[in-house]
Amino acid sequence: MDPAKVEAIAKWPRPTSVTEVRSFLGLAGYYRRFVEGFSSVALPLTQLLRKGVKFTWSDDREKSFEELKRRLVSAPILTLPSGSGGYQIYSDASKKGLGCVLMQHGKVIAYASRQLKPYEVNYPTHDLELAAVVFALKIWRHYLYGETCDIFTDHKSLKYIFTQKELNMRQRRWLELLKDYDANIQYHPGKANVVADALSRKNFGSLACLVLNPILYRI
Repeated sequence: MDPAKVEAIAKWPRPTSVTEVRSFLGLAGYYRRFVEGFSSVALPLTQLLRKGVKFTWSDDREKSFEELKRRLVSAPILTLPSGSGGYQIYSDASKKGLGCVLMQHGKVIAYASRQLKPYEVNYPTHDLELAAVVFALKIWRHYLYGETCDIFTDHKSLKYIFTQKELNMRQRRWLELLKDYDANIQYHPGKANVVADALSRKNFGSLACLVLNPILYRI
């Protein structure tokens, strides 16, 4: 398995707050139907979400966290592409970073995330969400070029990017890249976009979760 496909999950830092636990469980829970005994495996972590429970990180919670990460990057959740067609990208952006997941026929092909670059921190929300889409298309070009792909974002206005009349120079540049792909951008509410949302909001620290060529992948 290519380490770059799973690094965003495998190097997910240990949660340090209830909010971070909730975010991680939101991602893991999205694939619970593929994880045998999910409720039992996740129980030490879900206990932290109960009202009045003090946040403490014990050995059983560490084991639960590591086991869920292991399951998320193993079959039957993670798989290799199967033929052509059926590709879907779920993307999201936050003030911390960009997150996306590539799926085909309901199975994960790869996860990806990275922290924002200094010049991106002041981007408006629309541009950040578009940056997440561009990030995904660039890193997975070898899968998606020449293929039909549905892109799901929780920023509704991106649906209309191809028909917008007033675009800044950055948006125009990204639009030209989008035209290289047979991509259909669709609105997917934030609560339903839990995987990409969790990837974009995790605590990056000093770690970039995907090591990419900074020239090839500058967006």
